[in-house]
Amino acid sequence: MDSLETQLRALVLSSLDGDKPAYRQLLGELTHYLRIYFSRRLAPTHAAHVEDLIQETLLAVHTRRLTYDPDRPFTAWLHAIAHYKLVDHLRRHSIRATVPLDDDFADGSQPGSTMAAHDLDRVLATLPERTSTLIRKVKVEGSSVSEAASAHGMTEGAAKIAIHRGLKALMARFAGDRR
Repeated sequence: MDSLETQLRALVLSSLDGDKPAYRQLLGELTHYLRIYFSRRLAPTHAAHVEDLIQETLLAVHTRRLTYDPDRPFTAWLHAIAHYKLVDHLRRHSIRATVPLDDDFADGSQPGSTMAAHDLDRVLATLPERTSTLIRKVKVEGSSVSEAASAHGMTEGAAKIAIHRGLKALMARFAGDRR
């Protein structure tokens, strides 16, 4: 690894001084290095994205090359960029579990709505009473956040936070793995 660091560091320093052949060689070496880096970190289902990640990382290296500190290891700087590109890729391509909340839980107009209302009652019962009531008022009954907040003597911001945290807790508790 030390010889690779020395080689890449020499190439990047030469390229920063305007040596175009050194820059081309650096990009070629980085392409090979990043292909191995990303191939080892991506699941086989994402292997088709390796080349895209290489290109994104090379573009980031190109646009940020002036921020490289020559007193520090080049590969550490490169790994930081590659790591963030990988994290961004995984975030973009992940499937997040969602739980749909229908507007007609308890209106009784559809078959099974009684069971849905019962299920909703059981789910909301797992939350603190005030949070449960806020979610029911705003998300099920259609009240405004302002109305629900004033009914509980809260600020609108505090009500929004309580609703958000309650829904997040429900998601964590009941969503499961939906992949």
